[in-house]
Amino acid sequence: MSRRWKQVKQGMKQSLPAQLSLAMLVFFALASLSALFSPWDPNQMSLQARMLPPDARHWFGTDEYGRDYFTRALYGGQISLMVGFLAMLFSTLIGTLVGTISGYFGGKIDSLLMRLVDILMSIPAFFLLLVLNAYLKPGIANIILIISALTWMSMSRLIRAETLTLKEREYVIYARASGEHPLRIIARHIIPTILPTIVVAATLNIASAILMESTLSFLGLGVQQPDASWGSMLNNAQSYIGEASWLAMFPGVLILLTVLSFNVLGDVFRTAFEPGANRDE
Repeated sequence: MSRRWKQVKQGMKQSLPAQLSLAMLVFFALASLSALFSPWDPNQMSLQARMLPPDARHWFGTDEYGRDYFTRALYGGQISLMVGFLAMLFSTLIGTLVGTISGYFGGKIDSLLMRLVDILMSIPAFFLLLVLNAYLKPGIANIILIISALTWMSMSRLIRAETLTLKEREYVIYARASGEHPLRIIARHIIPTILPTIVVAATLNIASAILMESTLSFLGLGVQQPDASWGSMLNNAQSYIGEASWLAMFPGVLILLTVLSFNVLGDVFRTAFEPGANRDE
């Protein structure tokens, strides 16, 4: 395990895009957390200052209600990043639990769980997303719930495949022959071994979760006013794209850079954790 994390560190040192991606994500996270120090209230409206272009006073300009757009982008970053991280966390937990149980126990349990996964994956995610959102009250907690419910299936299939291989290893067979409880075997021997795979999939899932949240908010089904997320800011900006292009440009660029950064880091992790990545060590 330590060798693989050394490989990640080496990959980060050798990849300038990975270094820039990590620095960008850290910067976005710190900037979002520092939103409280902004001199502007993100929800304070001023009709006299509406639709102002970016300048020294309003770095991102103002929106249709005269609210400082930079401050709203900072608070929107808090919501977008929080939703992405928590949705990734919950979907990873569900996918890991289902995948390890299905792969380890096999038989009817495996068939039942995998058929459930196949059914859920056969339904278009966007359709499920709209249906779930129609029956749940709009809000951050429900957005996280919806995204988690839509993204754990692929994780579970990946973890199941890894578990099917690992349960035939000598140390797992020995633990089983020694009378160790199956859940203890999963927790002590299987999950730590497949942790690199989980890390790679989780990193990529954050990007998917942020895009899903942005899609929901863009369609008006996610974060509700007066709260802001980058997706809801894009939704509000579509009516003013001709006269105030910066309203769409800034949140769009922030989403693009964030998702791209997570994907770049995910590629670094995947390269480091591939079975042949450490063959020379």
